[in-house]
Amino acid sequence: MKKNLLRTLFAFIGMLISLCTYAQTPTSNENYVQVTKCLDADCVKKAVTVQYFDGLGRPKQVVDVKASPTGKDVVTHIEYDGFGRQVKDFLPVPQSNTLNGNIVPNPLGNASSVYGAEKIYSEKQLENSPLDRLQQLTQVGNDWSNKPVKMDYDANSDNEVRRYETTTDYIEGRTLSVLKVTNSTNSLNGYYKKAQLYKNIVTDEDGNKTIEFKDGKGQVVLVRKVLSDTENADTYYIYNEYNQLAFVVPPSASEAIKNLAPATQIPDNVLNNLCYQYRHDGRDNLVEKKIPNKGWEYMVYDKGDKLVASQDANQREQNKWLVFKYDSFRRLAYTAIMTGGNRVTLQNQAKDIVVKETRDGGFINSGMRIFYSNSFLSSIEKVLTVNYYDTYPTYSFNPTFPTTVFGADILTDNPNNPATINHSTNSLLVMTMVKNLEDDNWTKNYNYYDDRGRVVSTYSINYLGGYSRTETELDFTGNPLKAYTYHARKADEAGVTVKERFVYDEGNRLKQHYHQVDSNPEELLADNTYNELSQLVNKKVGNNLQSIDYAYNIRGWMSDINKNQMTAPDLGGKLFSYKIKYTSRDGIENPDPTQFAGKNVIPRYNGNITEVDWRAVETIGANPSLTPKRYGYAYDKLNRLTAGYYQNPINPYSKENIESLAYDLNGNVINLYRTSVMEYGSNTATVIDNLAYDYNGNQATRIKDNSGNSTGYEGTTGFPIEYDANGNMKNMMDKQITGIAYNHLNLPNTVNIGFDQITTQINTKYRADGAKLRKENIKSSIGFAGTDTTVQTTDYLDGFQYFKSTSSSTGGGGGSSELLMMSKRAFEPQAFTPIGIIEPTIDPPFGGGGIIANLKTPDLQFFATSEGFYDYNKNQYIYQYKDHLGNVRVSFARNSAGVLEIVDNNDYYPFGMNHLKTGNSFFGQSSFKNYKFGGKELQETGFYDFGARLYMNDVVRWGVIDPLAETTRRWSPFAYAFNNPLRYIDPDGRSNNDWVRTQNGVFYDSRVTSQADAEQAYGAGATYIAPNSEQATYTATDGNTYQLGEHGFILKNGSEVLVGEDYADYAVDTSGKLAKQGLTAAGMTITAGGGPEDVPADVIAAGIASIYLTGALIQKLDYEMSKIDEKPEGPNGTQYSLRATADGEYPVMSSGSSAPTGTTHLNAGDVWKYGETTSQNRYSDSELKSIGPGVKQVNEFSGTQRQIKMMEKAKIYNYFFQNGNLPPGNKIFR
Repeated sequence: MKKNLLRTLFAFIGMLISLCTYAQTPTSNENYVQVTKCLDADCVKKAVTVQYFDGLGRPKQVVDVKASPTGKDVVTHIEYDGFGRQVKDFLPVPQSNTLNGNIVPNPLGNASSVYGAEKIYSEKQLENSPLDRLQQLTQVGNDWSNKPVKMDYDANSDNEVRRYETTTDYIEGRTLSVLKVTNSTNSLNGYYKKAQLYKNIVTDEDGNKTIEFKDGKGQVVLVRKVLSDTENADTYYIYNEYNQLAFVVPPSASEAIKNLAPATQIPDNVLNNLCYQYRHDGRDNLVEKKIPNKGWEYMVYDKGDKLVASQDANQREQNKWLVFKYDSFRRLAYTAIMTGGNRVTLQNQAKDIVVKETRDGGFINSGMRIFYSNSFLSSIEKVLTVNYYDTYPTYSFNPTFPTTVFGADILTDNPNNPATINHSTNSLLVMTMVKNLEDDNWTKNYNYYDDRGRVVSTYSINYLGGYSRTETELDFTGNPLKAYTYHARKADEAGVTVKERFVYDEGNRLKQHYHQVDSNPEELLADNTYNELSQLVNKKVGNNLQSIDYAYNIRGWMSDINKNQMTAPDLGGKLFSYKIKYTSRDGIENPDPTQFAGKNVIPRYNGNITEVDWRAVETIGANPSLTPKRYGYAYDKLNRLTAGYYQNPINPYSKENIESLAYDLNGNVINLYRTSVMEYGSNTATVIDNLAYDYNGNQATRIKDNSGNSTGYEGTTGFPIEYDANGNMKNMMDKQITGIAYNHLNLPNTVNIGFDQITTQINTKYRADGAKLRKENIKSSIGFAGTDTTVQTTDYLDGFQYFKSTSSSTGGGGGSSELLMMSKRAFEPQAFTPIGIIEPTIDPPFGGGGIIANLKTPDLQFFATSEGFYDYNKNQYIYQYKDHLGNVRVSFARNSAGVLEIVDNNDYYPFGMNHLKTGNSFFGQSSFKNYKFGGKELQETGFYDFGARLYMNDVVRWGVIDPLAETTRRWSPFAYAFNNPLRYIDPDGRSNNDWVRTQNGVFYDSRVTSQADAEQAYGAGATYIAPNSEQATYTATDGNTYQLGEHGFILKNGSEVLVGEDYADYAVDTSGKLAKQGLTAAGMTITAGGGPEDVPADVIAAGIASIYLTGALIQKLDYEMSKIDEKPEGPNGTQYSLRATADGEYPVMSSGSSAPTGTTHLNAGDVWKYGETTSQNRYSDSELKSIGPGVKQVNEFSGTQRQIKMMEKAKIYNYFFQNGNLPPGNKIFR
């Protein structure tokens, strides 16, 4: 059966491929599939991939024709062992020439010229059994030859895993579970009996063990991280009687209850402060949940299981709800705040109703007409956001509609428009409106599309009446060729124009990026050079103001910036040199083995960084020490940083600028020891922090600095810290922060600082989507003669930052001077040089204790570019050296005389605080120089604004709970970057980004469409990444941008398509099978270290094929077919299609969404979906009629379950090959 199906399928594919094979000359006596991807409309510029197969139909070589930057072939060799298993995975090898698509006789012959003597393949050791379970994985590179990742498979023993159980009642429409230690006959003294659980053990390259226990249902029961022979970090997952996840018990909670006797109920304080609790309704919807240290959150669903209302603990105190309204296609129409009602009442009202609003004359709210009905949950206090689809609403303030952008016709909502005939904005998001949270002003955003449905222009009207308009010229593949931005803060201001253009090479790698502001000369921001693996190896910025070199190790990890200049006395004219060491150590192991016992710097192989060296020019003409500055890092068994030892060039044992930390099992810091430089006349480092933390759950209730030095954290008193019902920090009296108020997004809109004569109030204005719009800093100083008040206002508008300052005085005072209060501020002013400081000419007002500074009344200050910032006041481009984490190290520019100058220089402690007394690290109001650690803005409070949260680098904590806490439940929701700031970043305060997204890597699994699915399939630590979401896009160290898309597709640089294998058919739960290949892309390798839940650290991007779209799909399809063919025949059934019964608009379903994500036009008889069933009544008549104008089921093939699954898969793939997309009703390839 399989042969016939595959023959039919490849006949379909052959018709497609034959259209693409005219340009190259593959070897005629070999089996091959050639794919040509056109990169321009005439297909002159193209990417060609030829995949060769052996006599058994197995891939044996992949040739990316002329894929290297110099036009050489890049070849991936594939080989098999004697059992037909692919146990070696080779890195792609650029060749010395091109054979124009012919098979390469010796594909590894040029490996030494590219990789030197490095081992260029990873190797798997498989179990000698039919299961073929992975037992060992050794990565590429000589350093890893004896450092494999090991997998062991076993069963639990007696007294190894605690057994918990729930007693569940169904009350008020939801489950209500009580958790206790089991006392059932199926247990042994509160433990699982021997061999009741599967036990999988993974030991990473550094010997760190992770043990996962699963029950017979495949549910994860326990994830154990082994710290020592006597200590574990255990995360338990407890399910109720309905197999719903009811409780998650993180490590600190597990430790607190590990000695409870059988039948003992878990104490409420442990549950509420340390555990995750979940309650579900009868349709398996999560209706109540509790995150540790946060009040209960409620959710309400309609008949269609759509979330229509939610309420957190702060909102409950105010009797308010956040409501969600949808249109007829289940698309989010608008959100609002509603008053009144409780969960039970609202759920009873909603459960029999499909919440659906229609476009009509609408209603007026907060001064704005909303062109939707308000039919249910109608007690709206204020609308927050509005989305319009299909047709543009008729507002009086609508901007002039563009008919063309860079020559491209713009879609209208009329499909009969002659310029875009048969195409319209139907199913597209055309406009959004977002209200300010603190007032009734709105931001209005418009999207304009070309005839291919790509956004080529936007128009945003800001809340001040100004605008930002963008226009983009896209090439054939969607890469931007030109991007123009027109911006004005207010309607009556001239504004600014920014024009950018982009140049690409034959492989669509970005070569040059040009930038122009207003009528100023065009600037070459960046000129990129790539090696034969397509890794970025040189970037000349600012018309070659600096030439920056990058180097990588065999794993593709960044290893050096300006490597060759590290030993040059003057850095060879460059300003910064940086070296990252993973598997080697050149510095000291431990500066004081007694004081820092057990915290040794040793070479690491699992992706953790052992050392970094750097040299930086601080003053032009003054050479830095030839001996580099250095940090050495120590880690515990959970990959948490326990110490960072700074080694200054003169005396590496001085113990200056050290951070040493201890944690509880959840990752909360319990002690932090920090030093600074030696004071004048002293021969010992200055201890500036010796912090001891008190906790209630994960909340730090007191932080006491026992050093007696207020230079670091100001907590020599150790005042209590208070929190609101949502777990947000309300004050920090040690920093004189007397009060913090939050909006419903848990963002601080009011901060009060200071006592008595000197006070500061910081008011922040946000949009309902969380975007910060304005910050108002009001400072008051009471002197003998009166009160001086300074109001500093910063506007944040579409990336453009404005600043103005006004001063007033009652009874005399400072006039146009600003009191900086250097010794009174709630951050470390000693670390920075204030901008524009002059010597005081008069005594400061009483109580000031500071310095008087000149004030300006500036307007537009600066805006970001891809390489730094543009200083609008000086008409000056600011360029930046950043380290591998994006921390700004050196900022430089070309001054008015055309000479290179340094404008800012930063050295950091590991967790982000600036080294004190660096002298040339600046802080100033609304300055680009405030963007430092992580590229984020340092606030007046000393906190860094990451977007969703504010980070306190002096105490190494966030001030509020992680909005995505449930994605990393074994970690404290207040911990920063898994306590490993050298390896992870937190781009927006919600997620800790690494290329690792689960225990085994980043990979695609069609079963996973939600966070719950991810954890069900892969257990604790698995993180669901929504396709095409913000979290799914990142720029790798190779200079390329990757976007994880739907159906396992990966988009590289907006044009090159890679595709991943579907893990739904892998027996990952118990077999231990992992992927066959690492993520490779047109001759280069993307790799990275393992994550905090890393099982095999760096089994990375598992299962991603290194070939272009169609060839990859054929390989993917062949594998999936082979997996189905291994299944038993099963019962008889039918493969069917659902076909349109009438011409009209039908919903488009997408992976990751239970609701339609758009619509598409189908003619009567067109396929909406392919499927298979062993049921006689798969759909009811009402269900078929409810899909668009209606569909009918057409039975197309009958056979066994195995046969119908193969036929279904073949037809879905064939549809994709012919149409370039899945059938509208199929979310996945099945």
